[in-house]
Amino acid sequence: MQILNYIGYFLVSIGAAFFFLGGLGILRMPDLYTRLQAGTKASTLGAMSTILGIGFMQPEWMIKTIIIVIFIAIANPLSSHALARGSHKAHQLPYLKDEKVGDAYEEEVENLQKNQKEEDK
Repeated sequence: MQILNYIGYFLVSIGAAFFFLGGLGILRMPDLYTRLQAGTKASTLGAMSTILGIGFMQPEWMIKTIIIVIFIAIANPLSSHALARGSHKAHQLPYLKDEKVGDAYEEEVENLQKNQKEEDK
C-alpha cells in the first residue's frame, strides 16, 4: 500500500507540472492555434496523470479513474480540433514570423470547391 501512495504522489506531481507548463505555453505562444495546441496537450497529460495518481492513492477508485482517463484521452483532442476548425472557418489566421499572413490551405479548399461545383453540373 505504501508503494501505491508513492506512485500516486509521483503521478499527481507530474500532472501538476504538466498543468503548469500548459499554462505557461498558453501565455507564451503567439497565436490561437499554437496556444490551443499547448493547452490541449498539457491539460490532457496533466489531467490523465493527476487522475491516475488519485487512482493509485485510492485503489478502490482505480476502475473509475481509468474510465475517466479514457474519456479525457478521447474528448480533449476532439474538442481542440473542433475549436481549431471553427477558428479556421472564421478566418482566424495563424501568426507567421515573416509577417506574411496567409492560409496555406486556402488554395486547396478553393480548388476542391471548384471541382465539386463542376462535378455537380
